[in-house]
Amino acid sequence: MRASKVTISDVTFVADISGALFWQEQRLLVVSDLHLEKGSSYARRGVLLPPYDTVATLRRLAAVIARHDPRMVIALGDSFHDRDAHERLSTADRDALQAMQARRDWIWISGNHDPALPADLGGTVANEVAIGPIVFRHEPTGTAGEIAGHLHPKARVPTRGRSIERRCFVSDGERAVMPAFGAYTGGLSISDPAFAKIFGVPDFMAHVLGDSRLHSIIASRCY
Repeated sequence: MRASKVTISDVTFVADISGALFWQEQRLLVVSDLHLEKGSSYARRGVLLPPYDTVATLRRLAAVIARHDPRMVIALGDSFHDRDAHERLSTADRDALQAMQARRDWIWISGNHDPALPADLGGTVANEVAIGPIVFRHEPTGTAGEIAGHLHPKARVPTRGRSIERRCFVSDGERAVMPAFGAYTGGLSISDPAFAKIFGVPDFMAHVLGDSRLHSIIASRCY
């Protein structure tokens, strides 16, 4: 099972194992924190990483788009790792991105890493977007009906005498924080006080990305 259902402010989303959310009624796909060209950003500072993160991230994005065939895609900020990252996209990667945008609406939400996205990327740029009872933004505020990114949530869970650490969606039914989608993105433990500040109680749910399915676990059981 590659997906499970997550309800946020009475709207049911498909939580895809890739780390994307799909709102079937609106044919809307949401991803967060792609951090494209993170590898090249590090290389400019002398930290050498394999330069394949953008290719890997775009391939995963193309696969989830093919799986759900959305009418609209919203990228929830930090789509690019720095202000100049879009200029370092290869021609092939830019073509791949344009192919995904064809025949669908595409909205780039501004993030703290990419606050001033250029018009030549295709799509439109916004600080946040409201559709029905749901507001899509980059940094979470704790507002009911909010879907945000920024924090890159991850959960460490016990399994068969050991523990594993995986990316996860976190939600209490009224608001949600999405996992980072990018290949080279790290994560922040859901035990961090930043999450308690958003959700207010320790019993929000972590929807953990497993190898073949999502696992829904009460956050207080994670560490």
